[in-house]
Amino acid sequence: MRDLVYTGFMSLDGVVDSPGGGPGEEHRSIGWVFKDLEFVPEAWSLKGEELAETSALMFGRRSYESFATVWPSSEDHAAYKELPKYVVSSTLPDDAVVDDWGPITFLRSTEDVAALKQGDGGKIFIHGSAELARRLGDAGLIDQYNLLVFPVLLGAGKSMFGRADRDKQLLSLRESDTYSNGIMKLVYDVKR
Repeated sequence: MRDLVYTGFMSLDGVVDSPGGGPGEEHRSIGWVFKDLEFVPEAWSLKGEELAETSALMFGRRSYESFATVWPSSEDHAAYKELPKYVVSSTLPDDAVVDDWGPITFLRSTEDVAALKQGDGGKIFIHGSAELARRLGDAGLIDQYNLLVFPVLLGAGKSMFGRADRDKQLLSLRESDTYSNGIMKLVYDVKR
């Protein structure tokens, strides 16, 4: 069985919308991850740690369309280039595959994601994709949350956590750290 990990940048009030300022991001505070905070390299160590554990990537349609314009030629994302990518979308056509970005498979439903998790292989990391993370979290398919929480309140925007009326879900803190610029690293396992 494969673990599904959501990794993201989150404001203290739970917003994950438009953190980096890239294509397709529209929040009024676009790029909030890189603005107004002192750069502290160790606060970003989680990203390198994740790469060592990543066997595949998963995106929702919007994040796929946004990242596919930048990541294939980005030196910062070169290590992800040949990894398998799964795109969860019921609307993207099969020919929407981006050339020169490794193997890409379209999954059409939450059930397809559940079936993928039953197979062999390592951890699958979801980048961006707040709506997908919310849907998969509500379906009980996310196994771990890797969060960098920023000391900012954005007030509005997309959250990766749903507000659906559902049973309580307990998390177990695997790892945490705080950095001099106020960023917190929180790694939680979902208790089953």
